[in-house]
Amino acid sequence: MEPYLARLTPKVLIVDDDPESRNLLSEFLAANGYAVGTVGDGAAARAELGRVKDYQVIVADLRMPNETGLDLLRKLYLQKFKCAIILMSSFISQEEKKEAQALGVYALLEKPFRLTDLLHKVEEVAPRKPITISPEEQAVSPAGSNT
Repeated sequence: MEPYLARLTPKVLIVDDDPESRNLLSEFLAANGYAVGTVGDGAAARAELGRVKDYQVIVADLRMPNETGLDLLRKLYLQKFKCAIILMSSFISQEEKKEAQALGVYALLEKPFRLTDLLHKVEEVAPRKPITISPEEQAVSPAGSNT
């Protein structure tokens, strides 16, 4: 990807201990115009966020070994990290839901969910930017053209 296009492409970090789920979500979001990074747990997510500063959305599974999605949310909240976080889980208790909301989670998706539901939530906080071409750029002839 050209460097100027990379700046226009919103970045999403997928955090899930299940490699198949992680790959499915990554491929789906990439096919829909997002730059996607993937990691297997909350600790790895924090390390990735320390290296790459411009993620706009984190999509994290709630239930993971080592550091859960809620653990990640707590730690990022304490660091005043500015990024939309979407948690996904096949089960979330009322207490977990209340805590996640108090910590500023953007959305909670209950598994199974439609991939388009995830895409809509991601688009709400990180819309893809269309590439526009000015009239001057449209008038430029391609290299090697005789016109």
